[in-house]
Amino acid sequence: MIDARLQLALGGGGLDLPEDGLIGVFRPPVDADLDGVDMDRCQILHDFKPFFSTWEDRGYAVAHAPIERFAATIVCLPRAKQEARSLIAQACAFSDGPVVVDGQKTDGIDSIFREMRGRVTVHGPISKAHGKLFWIDAPAADCFADWEAGPEQTDGGFWTAPGVFSADGVDLASALLVDALPDKLGKEVADLGAGWGFLSAHVLTRPEVTSVHMVEAGHMALECARHNVTDDRARFYWEDATTWQPPHRMDTVVMNPPFHTGRAAEPQIGQAFVAAAARILAPQGHLWMVANRHLPYEVELKKRFAHVEEMGGDARFKLFHATRPSRPRR
Repeated sequence: MIDARLQLALGGGGLDLPEDGLIGVFRPPVDADLDGVDMDRCQILHDFKPFFSTWEDRGYAVAHAPIERFAATIVCLPRAKQEARSLIAQACAFSDGPVVVDGQKTDGIDSIFREMRGRVTVHGPISKAHGKLFWIDAPAADCFADWEAGPEQTDGGFWTAPGVFSADGVDLASALLVDALPDKLGKEVADLGAGWGFLSAHVLTRPEVTSVHMVEAGHMALECARHNVTDDRARFYWEDATTWQPPHRMDTVVMNPPFHTGRAAEPQIGQAFVAAAARILAPQGHLWMVANRHLPYEVELKKRFAHVEEMGGDARFKLFHATRPSRPRR
């Protein structure tokens, strides 16, 4: 965790943050303690809407991407290596002073440390709690410009980006769901956790669909979706799908919900998606859903819908069709 390592670095470990100017902190964990970084001078950079909102609720200035210069930057590494490199390149490009990099061993901090040390002078590292923190003194934008990455078109014709779910191509579970969808889906469809837009693109092949509401918590994923889904019937929402409030009830919800934010499976996320689908559907609405076969969604589905049917799948994934959503009485 960054807390202990940052305190050691600032408390005699050799790291001195500038006394004036804005400090940008890229992707800090939501439970991180940034003691030692003046809250009034701190801007959190997070493109995942639930984490963005959590930091905002704590009173921090928050943005999904940098828009101004920083006196110093701190990067908390994500798991995806190409995404981590891109964040470091971005932090260097926007910093006029030190660039601090922190991460866990399980997230590849050791290899990033070696790569950066091969290009510039690196100070530290501070090693503690199964991770490392190190820094470079001066802006080094040119040294890491080749690490910057954003949306780009794959061989399959879709736009994706590092760190976005299924960045290398079509997700097999989503493809399975697309093949199972009926010809008629109604007029108003919501795609919860829309990602880069694969499901929505296929839903929009139905001429009777008047709107597809694409709800996605990842800002970069939604930017990719804007490249992939250019139909005028698409509506884009950078929102937490579990709390999103639609403009009206939906005829259909399609979804391939996420099942983790860290390394371990978190079935409660998918269960929250099921509850959200029931909340936003019309009384005669339909849910079409795909999930990993080992995840326990049946109880939640039967709690939220009067009729639940498993539509098959394969050895890895299961498909569900649920109708007649139930909502708590007021």
